[in-house]
Amino acid sequence: MSGTISVLNVAEKPSVAKSVSSILSRGPNPHSREGRSRYNRIFEFNYSIRGQPCHMIFTSVTGHLMEIEFEERFRKWHSCDPVDLYQAPVCKYVPEEKNDIKRTLEEEARKCQWLVLWLDCDREGENIAFEVIDVCRAVNHHLVIRRARFSALIDREIHHAAQNLVEPNQLFADAVDARQEIDLRIGASFTRFQTMLLRDKFNIDFSADDKNLVLSYGPCQFPTLGFVVERYWEINSHEPEEFWTINCSHKSDEGMATFNWMRGHLFDYTCVVIIYEMCVQEPTATVKNVRRAEKLKYPPYPLSTIELEKRASRYFHMSSEHTMKVAEDLYQAGFISYPRTETDCFSSRTDLHIIVQEQQRHPDWGSYAQRLLDPGAGLWRNPSGGGHDDKAHPPIHPTKFSAGEPRWSQDHCRLYELVVRHFLACVSQPAVGAETTVEIDIAGELFSASGRVILTRNYLDVYHFESWGGSMIPSYVVGQQFIPTTLTLDSGVTRPPQLLSEADLLTCMDKAGIGTDATMHDHIKKLLDRFYATKDQNTRFCPTSLGEALVMGYDNMGYELWKPNLRSMMEFDMKEVSVGNKSKHEVLTTCLQQMKACFLDARLNKTKLLEAMEVFFERSNRSTGDEHHTAGEAVRSCGLCQEADMVLRQSRDGNFMVGCLGFPQCRNAVWLPGSILEAAVTRNICGSCSPGLTFTVS
Repeated sequence: MSGTISVLNVAEKPSVAKSVSSILSRGPNPHSREGRSRYNRIFEFNYSIRGQPCHMIFTSVTGHLMEIEFEERFRKWHSCDPVDLYQAPVCKYVPEEKNDIKRTLEEEARKCQWLVLWLDCDREGENIAFEVIDVCRAVNHHLVIRRARFSALIDREIHHAAQNLVEPNQLFADAVDARQEIDLRIGASFTRFQTMLLRDKFNIDFSADDKNLVLSYGPCQFPTLGFVVERYWEINSHEPEEFWTINCSHKSDEGMATFNWMRGHLFDYTCVVIIYEMCVQEPTATVKNVRRAEKLKYPPYPLSTIELEKRASRYFHMSSEHTMKVAEDLYQAGFISYPRTETDCFSSRTDLHIIVQEQQRHPDWGSYAQRLLDPGAGLWRNPSGGGHDDKAHPPIHPTKFSAGEPRWSQDHCRLYELVVRHFLACVSQPAVGAETTVEIDIAGELFSASGRVILTRNYLDVYHFESWGGSMIPSYVVGQQFIPTTLTLDSGVTRPPQLLSEADLLTCMDKAGIGTDATMHDHIKKLLDRFYATKDQNTRFCPTSLGEALVMGYDNMGYELWKPNLRSMMEFDMKEVSVGNKSKHEVLTTCLQQMKACFLDARLNKTKLLEAMEVFFERSNRSTGDEHHTAGEAVRSCGLCQEADMVLRQSRDGNFMVGCLGFPQCRNAVWLPGSILEAAVTRNICGSCSPGLTFTVS
């Protein structure tokens, strides 16, 4: 057709490419062909964007197209001193397994005039968008670049996105670039340091192959482990303490009331006994106060990712990782909105009534949806907001009706039900209750009892995950007197807190700013994968000996690398990059200088790590070659392997040598005379040695 332009469209996943193509082509099975990658098909159809006829070519990537890595000469563990990784050159490249996707993009981009990016609309998706732009622009400098913004794979959202294309957000991409580089440099340096220091020195029984065990360090993973260990220490350090309290009950024709001592409890037994004997000698109770008040129990705020993960863990014992996998399935099938969002308030432009209308046919909650839409029922209430808006996506909500799909697992059904019921609850009136509190006086001591009756359930009718307990108590009037049915002196013992549940851990991470809504579940999974923590059937976390030893070692250094403060500041800085308040270079420079200082300090105090490991693990008899492997001060580059540095080290018998960091692959070494008691590398350059710079040893 004359005037038609070719448009290359790229989605983040093959399933999204198929869904969007089906919607835009108005057919369930648009014409498709294979690309270079057999997993990423290419769909073709005609479409009009704001009156411009377009031939749409629609394909996909599979998540990130590129990886960030050190240049080749720094990738081997013994190729350099780990501290050098804070300034070693890095590059982004397309890994070999994604070269077929890259070739598809290049071939299609050469014959197109426009590139429209349909990546997920969060920071990570924006970064992938710029990876796609880099590949396509390299073969076609004249491409017009546009971005589609959408939050659900449903007709109205997708057509609106296609007709309202915008510019991609470079600031969002920069924030992710900064985070990736910071995590790579910090993670690689500390992981190499603690693995080479500890792995061969101790019998660590978590892996059948100790030689390949990696003691990883992640800037988010370690503070997450810190929360688990800190709670575990709090439990272990708890010393039970006995306390005493006075309880009172009164039974009448109307029922039983249990009165609690308003002092709570006391730890002084003699004092409590004296007070109790006074009450026994003068047991007449006098009603001093009766308060009756209407109480409201408000529905939850609209659903963010963190709340979805916490509630799925609490209600269904689903892990956060599994919750996100199931939510992603529901999103890609068009049943719920985008599941990675920090937003917990709906825009005034969102038509909430349409979302409710679609649920009227459901056999379980359909009648409740009908009541919501009935003005005479008075059940509707515009939802309150929790004050968070990521400016990218609305709260998680249902986007398509389902009474259950044939291929859904029980967890798919549960999670869809949670999303629907949560949405219906947040547009409902709060539950209304009548609460009565009675205060009595016995020999000068005050006791109180409370009772509650629910007058109107409202949102509780649909949100059966929550209850509002309470019981009725007999009627009392001020001045009324009675003799208690029971008056007892009871004892108890203080108890430690419980281990952190997954919901608790997510709350800790969220409050401290550790990770993002899209990554928190990954950090938790890594604790389990790395044998740093275990999770029981009640989803409660306990540190392993290895996890506790690592945290203890860094804690004994006095450097709180396991605390959330450092990472919280980094996450804040990356948000500042995403809104343009700070530059990527500025954040990289500040964060890496700070963490390099931490690294040097940790290495200086490495004996603290060794001492902590000795508390939990036996020393290994394996020969470690530590005098070769552990990085010292560089003297010169190795002339034999030409890959690693020659460093000054002292062996266990006290002798000094200059050896290659590439040991055991490279065994180049020069032993210094045995009579030397102390040696250090100077910054003076030797005039006789060549080629390359060689520092003298004094």
